Amino acid sequence: MEARTLARRHHPRRTVAALLAAFVTALALAAGWTVAVGSPARAATVDPDAWYVLVNQHSGKALDVYEASTADGAGIVQWERNDGAWQQWRFLDSGDGYHRLQSRHSGKVVDVSGRSTADGAEVIQWADTGGTNQQFRLADSADGTVRLLNRHSGKALEVWEWSTDDGARISQFADLDGANQRWRLVRVDGGADGGTGGGTSYPDPGLVTGDTGVHDPEVTRTPSGGYLLASTGPGVPLKTSSDRTRWTDAGSAFPGGTPWADPYTGGSTHLWAPEIHSANGQYYLWYSASSFGENTSAIFLATSPSGAAGTWTHQGRVVESGAGDDFNAIDPDVFVDTDGSWWMSFGSFWSGIKMIRLDPATGQRSGSELHSLAGRGGGAIEAPSIHQRNGYYYLYVSFDSCCQGADSTYRVMVGRSASVTGPYVDRAGVPMTDGGGTEVLASHGSINGPGHQTVFADSDADVLMYHYYAASGASFLGINLLRYDDGWPSVY
Repeated sequence: MEARTLARRHHPRRTVAALLAAFVTALALAAGWTVAVGSPARAATVDPDAWYVLVNQHSGKALDVYEASTADGAGIVQWERNDGAWQQWRFLDSGDGYHRLQSRHSGKVVDVSGRSTADGAEVIQWADTGGTNQQFRLADSADGTVRLLNRHSGKALEVWEWSTDDGARISQFADLDGANQRWRLVRVDGGADGGTGGGTSYPDPGLVTGDTGVHDPEVTRTPSGGYLLASTGPGVPLKTSSDRTRWTDAGSAFPGGTPWADPYTGGSTHLWAPEIHSANGQYYLWYSASSFGENTSAIFLATSPSGAAGTWTHQGRVVESGAGDDFNAIDPDVFVDTDGSWWMSFGSFWSGIKMIRLDPATGQRSGSELHSLAGRGGGAIEAPSIHQRNGYYYLYVSFDSCCQGADSTYRVMVGRSASVTGPYVDRAGVPMTDGGGTEVLASHGSINGPGHQTVFADSDADVLMYHYYAASGASFLGINLLRYDDGWPSVY
C-alpha cells in the first residue's frame, strides 16, 4: 500500500459549530427545555455476519485503518474508497443496541483513545476488550445515513474539522447530526446495503474501449506481450489488444465453418465458450459444440502457429456427453499446474463441474479419470475457471441465469482447495459439491448478470474477465482486478 500522509488541519467551521452547540444547549437548559439534537436515534439494521464500508456523507471517503496497520493504537482516518480489507468493518453485537466495529484487515475494533469523553478525542483501533469506549449505537439521520454514538462518551464519530482530505483523522464530538458525522453503510459481500437502501457495492468494470461487444470471453497472453481473446459466436470470434484496454476485432478462428461439429450444433456455426492457451510454441483452442438446453455436446481442440483468424487446424474431439450422461461437456477451462500437469474442468447444469487430465504434448484427454468439483443438485452452475494463488487453487464458477439480456442473474462465485482436484469449499466451509460458493461479483447498477469469467495473472495483478449485459440486452466485456483479503479474492 502506498505511503500516506496523515492530514490534521484546522477548519474554522469546527469553532463555529462548537460555539453554536454550546450556546443552544445552555439556552435550552436555562429555559428548562428538553434538548434533542439531530434526528431520532432509531437503531439502523445491520447484518452481524456482513462486512460494510462506511462512507462519510460530507467527504465521500471511507473509514480506514491508517496505513493498513494491524497494530494497537493505529489511527482511524478517512481515505478515498478502495474497498480494501482495511476499509471493511463488521458490527459485533454488544447488547442493548450497541456494537463493536471490527476491522476485517486487523481483527481489531474501533476505540476512543484513553476512554476519553472530550470533544476531539482521537479514535484508534485496539484489541477487542469489550469496553464501552469500543461500543457504538447506530442512530438514523433523515437522509438514510447513520451516526455512530459511543456508549462511554455519548459522542458521535466524525471527520475532524470537516476535512475532505485523504488521511484526515476520525474523532468524537457532540452529536450535531452534521454531514461529517453521517455515514452511509455499504455492504461489500454481495448483499443489500445495511439500513441505507443503496444497493450493492461492487465496483463497475474497469475502462475498456474499442470493440468490446463479447460473450463468454477467454484470453491468453501472446509472446509479444499482447492479449488474444476468444469468445462465443460464429466460428469462435477473436479480438486482440496490446494493453488490455483497447480491443480490436480480429476475425474468427474458423471462417470456413466447422462441419465436424455439426452433429452437436444442428448445423449451426455458432460455437460456445472457448478456452485459449499459448504453450509449446503454438496456440491451443478448446471450444464447445452443443444446442441450448441439451447435453449432447462435445469439446473440440484446434491449434495454430500464430493465433490469427483462419490459421486454426482441427485436432479432434477431447470429450463429449450425451443423453445418457449426468454431465454436460461444455465450457472448457484448462489449468497448467506447477508440476507441468494439464487439467481441464468443464460442465453446465446436470451434476455440475467435472475435471479430466490432459496430455501436455497434445492437449487431448489423458486417461479415464473424471473428478467432480462442484454442483447444485442439477441447478444453474457453469463456466469453471481455476487459478492458483497463495498455496490454494481457486475454482471460480457462474451461478444462476445467463443469456437473458438485462434480466440475466448470472453471478461469479468461488471456492478454494489445497488440491487441484478438490475438494473445494467456500468461505463458510460448505463444499462446492453441495452447492457451496462465495460470491465475488453480481449485478449492480447498470451491470447486469456478470459472469462466464476467466481469471489470469498479469504483470500488475490477478485479472477477472467476464461479460455483462447492458440495459439494451447487449453483452460487453468487463475487466476488474482481484485482491486477496484473508486468503479470499475480491474485486476492485
